[in-house]
Amino acid sequence: MLMGTLVYGIRYTFPEYLCSFLVAGGVSTFALLKTSSKTISKLAHPNAPLGYGLCFLNLAFDGFTNATQDSINTRYPQTTAWGIMLGMNLWGTIYNLIYMFGWPHGSGYEAVQFCKQHPEAAWDIFLYCLCGAVGQNFIFLTISRFGSLANTTITTTRKFVSIVVSSLLSGNPLSTKQWGCVIMVFSGLSYQIYLKWRKMQRQQKKRKA
Repeated sequence: MLMGTLVYGIRYTFPEYLCSFLVAGGVSTFALLKTSSKTISKLAHPNAPLGYGLCFLNLAFDGFTNATQDSINTRYPQTTAWGIMLGMNLWGTIYNLIYMFGWPHGSGYEAVQFCKQHPEAAWDIFLYCLCGAVGQNFIFLTISRFGSLANTTITTTRKFVSIVVSSLLSGNPLSTKQWGCVIMVFSGLSYQIYLKWRKMQRQQKKRKA
Protein backbone atom coordinates (compact mmCIF):
# COMPACT_ATOMS: atom_id res chain seq x y z
CA MET A 1 0.00 0.00 0.00
CA LEU A 2 2.82 2.42 0.84
CA MET A 3 4.63 1.70 -2.43
CA GLY A 4 1.41 2.15 -4.38
CA THR A 5 0.78 5.48 -2.68
CA LEU A 6 4.36 6.77 -3.03
CA VAL A 7 5.12 5.54 -6.57
CA TYR A 8 1.76 5.51 -8.36
CA GLY A 9 -0.35 7.83 -6.21
CA ILE A 10 -2.93 5.16 -5.40
CA ARG A 11 -5.27 6.37 -2.66
CA TYR A 12 -6.57 4.03 0.01
CA THR A 13 -9.20 4.78 2.63
CA PHE A 14 -8.47 4.92 6.35
CA PRO A 15 -10.40 1.65 7.03
CA GLU A 16 -8.20 -0.11 4.44
CA TYR A 17 -5.07 1.12 6.19
CA LEU A 18 -6.53 0.04 9.52
CA CYS A 19 -7.30 -3.49 8.25
CA SER A 20 -3.81 -3.85 6.80
CA PHE A 21 -2.24 -2.58 10.02
CA LEU A 22 -4.18 -5.11 12.11
CA VAL A 23 -3.25 -8.04 9.84
CA ALA A 24 0.40 -7.07 9.29
CA GLY A 25 0.93 -6.00 12.89
CA GLY A 26 -0.64 -9.17 14.27
CA VAL A 27 1.39 -11.45 12.01
CA SER A 28 4.66 -9.60 12.69
CA THR A 29 4.16 -9.55 16.46
CA PHE A 30 3.18 -13.22 16.46
CA ALA A 31 6.35 -14.11 14.55
CA LEU A 32 8.54 -12.12 16.93
CA LEU A 33 6.91 -13.74 19.98
CA LYS A 34 7.24 -17.21 18.46
CA THR A 35 11.03 -16.90 18.05
CA SER A 36 12.37 -18.51 21.20
CA SER A 37 15.79 -18.11 22.80
CA LYS A 38 16.46 -21.78 22.01
CA THR A 39 16.01 -21.06 18.30
CA ILE A 40 18.28 -18.02 18.44
CA SER A 41 20.97 -19.99 20.30
CA LYS A 42 21.12 -22.48 17.41
CA LEU A 43 22.32 -19.72 15.09
CA ALA A 44 26.10 -19.49 14.94
CA HIS A 45 26.37 -15.73 14.44
CA PRO A 46 22.94 -14.06 14.34
CA ASN A 47 23.02 -10.71 12.55
CA ALA A 48 19.72 -9.01 13.35
CA PRO A 49 20.36 -5.74 11.43
CA LEU A 50 21.25 -7.67 8.28
CA GLY A 51 18.18 -9.89 8.64
CA TYR A 52 15.80 -6.97 9.16
CA GLY A 53 17.47 -5.09 6.31
CA LEU A 54 16.96 -7.99 3.91
CA CYS A 55 13.34 -8.32 5.05
CA PHE A 56 12.81 -4.61 4.42
CA LEU A 57 14.28 -4.87 0.91
CA ASN A 58 12.14 -7.92 0.17
CA LEU A 59 8.98 -6.11 1.30
CA ALA A 60 9.90 -2.96 -0.64
CA PHE A 61 10.50 -4.81 -3.92
CA ASP A 62 7.45 -7.00 -3.38
CA GLY A 63 5.31 -3.93 -2.71
CA PHE A 64 6.67 -2.21 -5.83
CA THR A 65 5.86 -5.30 -7.91
CA ASN A 66 2.30 -5.49 -6.58
CA ALA A 67 1.73 -1.76 -7.10
CA THR A 68 3.05 -2.03 -10.66
CA GLN A 69 0.70 -4.91 -11.41
CA ASP A 70 -2.25 -2.87 -10.14
CA SER A 71 -1.12 0.06 -12.27
CA ILE A 72 -0.91 -2.14 -15.38
CA ASN A 73 -4.40 -3.51 -14.75
CA THR A 74 -5.75 0.04 -14.37
CA ARG A 75 -4.01 1.52 -17.42
CA TYR A 76 -4.53 -1.50 -19.67
CA PRO A 77 -7.85 -3.18 -18.73
CA GLN A 78 -7.53 -5.57 -21.65
CA THR A 79 -4.41 -7.14 -20.07
CA THR A 80 -5.20 -10.68 -18.90
CA ALA A 81 -3.86 -12.49 -15.87
CA TRP A 82 -1.90 -14.83 -18.13
CA GLY A 83 -0.39 -11.88 -20.01
CA ILE A 84 1.04 -10.49 -16.76
CA MET A 85 2.11 -13.99 -15.71
CA LEU A 86 3.91 -14.49 -19.04
CA GLY A 87 5.70 -11.15 -18.78
CA MET A 88 6.79 -11.74 -15.17
CA ASN A 89 8.10 -15.24 -15.86
CA LEU A 90 9.74 -14.29 -19.17
CA TRP A 91 11.80 -11.48 -17.64
CA GLY A 92 12.54 -13.61 -14.57
CA THR A 93 13.83 -16.36 -16.83
CA ILE A 94 16.05 -13.95 -18.76
CA TYR A 95 17.55 -12.49 -15.56
CA ASN A 96 18.16 -15.95 -14.09
CA LEU A 97 19.76 -17.25 -17.28
CA ILE A 98 22.15 -14.28 -17.33
CA TYR A 99 22.98 -14.76 -13.65
CA MET A 100 23.44 -18.55 -13.88
CA PHE A 101 25.08 -18.88 -17.30
CA GLY A 102 26.49 -15.41 -17.92
CA TRP A 103 30.05 -16.40 -17.03
CA PRO A 104 32.10 -19.63 -17.28
CA HIS A 105 31.79 -20.61 -13.61
CA GLY A 106 28.14 -19.70 -13.09
CA SER A 107 26.03 -21.84 -10.78
CA GLY A 108 23.80 -22.93 -13.67
CA TYR A 109 26.50 -25.22 -15.11
CA GLU A 110 26.82 -27.04 -11.79
CA ALA A 111 23.03 -27.45 -11.62
CA VAL A 112 22.91 -28.96 -15.11
CA GLN A 113 25.78 -31.31 -14.30
CA PHE A 114 24.03 -32.39 -11.09
CA CYS A 115 20.81 -33.16 -12.97
CA LYS A 116 22.77 -35.24 -15.48
CA GLN A 117 24.25 -37.29 -12.67
CA HIS A 118 20.94 -37.56 -10.81
CA PRO A 119 18.03 -37.73 -13.30
CA GLU A 120 15.55 -38.33 -10.47
CA ALA A 121 16.39 -34.87 -9.10
CA ALA A 122 15.64 -33.32 -12.49
CA TRP A 123 12.21 -34.98 -12.45
CA ASP A 124 11.52 -33.61 -8.95
CA ILE A 125 12.54 -30.12 -10.09
CA PHE A 126 10.20 -30.41 -13.07
CA LEU A 127 7.26 -31.42 -10.85
CA TYR A 128 8.07 -28.59 -8.43
CA CYS A 129 8.06 -26.05 -11.29
CA LEU A 130 4.82 -27.52 -12.66
CA CYS A 131 3.10 -27.13 -9.29
CA GLY A 132 4.42 -23.58 -9.05
CA ALA A 133 3.05 -22.76 -12.51
CA VAL A 134 -0.41 -24.11 -11.59
CA GLY A 135 -0.39 -22.11 -8.36
CA GLN A 136 0.62 -18.93 -10.19
CA ASN A 137 -2.59 -19.11 -12.23
CA PHE A 138 -4.64 -18.56 -9.07
CA ILE A 139 -2.30 -15.81 -7.86
CA PHE A 140 -2.46 -13.77 -11.07
CA LEU A 141 -6.20 -14.35 -11.48
CA THR A 142 -6.71 -12.94 -7.98
CA ILE A 143 -4.49 -9.94 -8.76
CA SER A 144 -6.24 -9.18 -12.06
CA ARG A 145 -9.78 -9.48 -10.64
CA PHE A 146 -9.47 -8.27 -7.05
CA GLY A 147 -6.14 -6.41 -6.88
CA SER A 148 -2.79 -7.10 -5.27
CA LEU A 149 -3.98 -6.00 -1.82
CA ALA A 150 -6.54 -8.83 -1.72
CA ASN A 151 -3.93 -11.30 -2.96
CA THR A 152 -1.43 -10.21 -0.30
CA THR A 153 -4.09 -10.53 2.39
CA ILE A 154 -5.00 -14.05 1.24
CA THR A 155 -1.40 -15.29 1.09
CA THR A 156 -0.49 -13.70 4.44
CA THR A 157 -3.56 -15.19 6.12
CA ARG A 158 -2.86 -18.61 4.66
CA LYS A 159 0.69 -18.61 6.02
CA PHE A 160 -0.45 -17.30 9.38
CA VAL A 161 -3.17 -19.96 9.74
CA SER A 162 -0.71 -22.72 8.79
CA ILE A 163 1.70 -21.51 11.51
CA VAL A 164 -1.04 -21.43 14.15
CA VAL A 165 -2.40 -24.87 13.18
CA SER A 166 1.07 -26.45 13.09
CA SER A 167 1.84 -24.98 16.54
CA LEU A 168 -1.33 -26.45 17.99
CA LEU A 169 -0.91 -29.86 16.32
CA SER A 170 2.73 -30.13 17.42
CA GLY A 171 1.76 -29.61 21.06
CA ASN A 172 3.16 -26.09 21.41
CA PRO A 173 0.42 -24.09 23.18
CA LEU A 174 0.14 -20.42 22.31
CA SER A 175 0.73 -17.80 24.96
CA THR A 176 -1.79 -15.13 25.90
CA LYS A 177 0.08 -12.55 23.83
CA GLN A 178 0.13 -14.85 20.81
CA TRP A 179 -3.62 -15.42 21.11
CA GLY A 180 -3.95 -11.65 21.21
CA CYS A 181 -2.10 -11.50 17.89
CA VAL A 182 -4.46 -14.14 16.46
CA ILE A 183 -7.48 -12.05 17.53
CA MET A 184 -5.82 -8.95 16.06
CA VAL A 185 -5.33 -10.61 12.65
CA PHE A 186 -8.82 -12.05 12.38
CA SER A 187 -10.34 -8.77 13.58
CA GLY A 188 -8.66 -7.03 10.67
CA LEU A 189 -9.84 -9.69 8.23
CA SER A 190 -13.39 -9.62 9.57
CA TYR A 191 -13.50 -5.83 9.33
CA GLN A 192 -12.20 -6.01 5.77
CA ILE A 193 -14.89 -8.54 4.82
CA TYR A 194 -17.55 -6.33 6.42
CA LEU A 195 -16.34 -3.28 4.44
CA LYS A 196 -16.49 -5.19 1.16
CA TRP A 197 -19.96 -6.53 2.01
CA ARG A 198 -21.17 -3.00 2.77
CA LYS A 199 -19.67 -1.76 -0.51
CA MET A 200 -21.49 -4.50 -2.43
CA GLN A 201 -24.75 -3.55 -0.71
CA ARG A 202 -24.35 0.09 -1.78
CA GLN A 203 -23.61 -0.96 -5.36
CA GLN A 204 -26.72 -3.15 -5.47
CA LYS A 205 -28.88 -0.28 -4.18
CA LYS A 206 -27.52 2.03 -6.87
CA ARG A 207 -28.30 -0.53 -9.57
CA LYS A 208 -31.86 -0.94 -8.30
CA ALA A 209 -32.30 2.83 -8.19
